[in-house]
Amino acid sequence: MPEPGLHGLGDVVETLRGIEERLRDAAYNRLRDAVDGDEAAVKDERRLQQARRAVERALRALGAEPDV
Repeated sequence: MPEPGLHGLGDVVETLRGIEERLRDAAYNRLRDAVDGDEAAVKDERRLQQARRAVERALRALGAEPDV
């Protein structure tokens, strides 16, 4: 839950959780592509993971934990 001073941001937290999940799924898919020999997929997967971690940091800054 968001901290007391951040009420009204529950919708933002839920949106960020959805974004984190989509980034996680996309990174996993690109990792599968990399295993299948797609060389560009390795770089894409790293960038997606970096973005996912940034969203996790935003969730924590709002007092919420990312879904695991």
